[in-house]
Amino acid sequence: MKHLPFVAVFVLLFVQSHSQTDITKLKDKVNAASQKIESQCIDWRRTIHQHPELGNREFNTAKLIAGHLRSLGLEVKEGIGKTGVVGILRGAKPGPCIGLRADMDALPIVEKVNTPFASKEKANYNGQEVGVMHACGHDTHVAMLMSVAEILAGMKNDLKGTVKFIFQPAEEGPPEGEEGGAPLMVKEGVMDDPKVDVIFGLHIESNIEVGQIQYKPGAFMASSDWFHIVVKGKGSHGSQPWLGVDPIAISAQIIEGLQTIVSRQSELTRAPVVITVGKISGGVRSNIIPDECVMDGTIRTLDSKMQQEVHERIKHTVTNIAEAGGATATVNIDSKTLVTYNTPELVKKMLPSLQSAAGVNNVTEREWVTGAEDFSYYGTKAPSFFFYLGGMPKGNDPKKAPPHHTAEFFVDDAGMITGIKAFCHLVIDYMNAK
Repeated sequence: MKHLPFVAVFVLLFVQSHSQTDITKLKDKVNAASQKIESQCIDWRRTIHQHPELGNREFNTAKLIAGHLRSLGLEVKEGIGKTGVVGILRGAKPGPCIGLRADMDALPIVEKVNTPFASKEKANYNGQEVGVMHACGHDTHVAMLMSVAEILAGMKNDLKGTVKFIFQPAEEGPPEGEEGGAPLMVKEGVMDDPKVDVIFGLHIESNIEVGQIQYKPGAFMASSDWFHIVVKGKGSHGSQPWLGVDPIAISAQIIEGLQTIVSRQSELTRAPVVITVGKISGGVRSNIIPDECVMDGTIRTLDSKMQQEVHERIKHTVTNIAEAGGATATVNIDSKTLVTYNTPELVKKMLPSLQSAAGVNNVTEREWVTGAEDFSYYGTKAPSFFFYLGGMPKGNDPKKAPPHHTAEFFVDDAGMITGIKAFCHLVIDYMNAK
């Protein structure tokens, strides 16, 4: 009996060592499969890039995805959230349900990148003919997740649990008058049946070097709210402004006033705040003071309490400046996305998985981001972890990298293999966690 504790400890250490050896072998298998599938992943990415589709209109992209998932023997659900596709891979052993997400939609931009697979597509966007381009890397996200599905399907007998592959439309926002994106997919039950226990997502970045991964626990990406301001004055001849109330001049004061909310009223040591007026419209002729002026813009916050404070300050600032000038103003604020929040405990637990996929020195923590992501809605249903993946060619200057949502946007295909391995390592480690 005196030797029992020692024997128990020995057995425990033996089991743990054996289990870790099995996990290492699975990851070696993943790494070899990732090398093998890389060329196919690149082909998928270039095909999708050359034939992009706007939000809620990703019909051919969805067809390509669904066909591939069915060829792997997965359960496939189509038409979720308009054009979304979900593939369900059930492992041979019991375990958790892990969600992996990729967004599918492109943007209304005419591509200017000189590559053999550059987009020449055109489409109708809110009543206007536009060029269409994958100017945010969603084509790479789809190709990577298709590759991950193939690798993990080939390891079905080794998997402890279920993997739900979520291919989401309209991350950039649906067309006017439509629902779409992650909110609609969540509304239609994408996180249920089977219930997702944890979800992972990634975003390729044009200013992070290939092979690198960046992350942040807690609040990572900002909420995105859009505002619409209407300033109503009184029209007059441009030579006699005293006979009217100039809504354009008052709008200029409002724009200045909005910036003092950021610079003088927000506690920026707590979290960043951004208020941007992106559109202003008023008047039809140079010598006519119009009756009204309209402004549209965006608000970015990384703290829910600050978000509400900013909303109230905007309404107060706008209405009072307008009143001081003899005008009236209305403010409408539409919440587009939530703060993308990485569950701290999950980040800590899964960080070694990213390090095993990319190398310890290639995984770094970063500051928060004022860009927004509707991946945030999945985080309301399960612990979530969203991270950045490098897509900038090695040796390039990040400051000179073409930004996302521009006609010059470019990412290197060589970055995708790291994303493939990262997703697979996360799945294996989470399924085998004690």
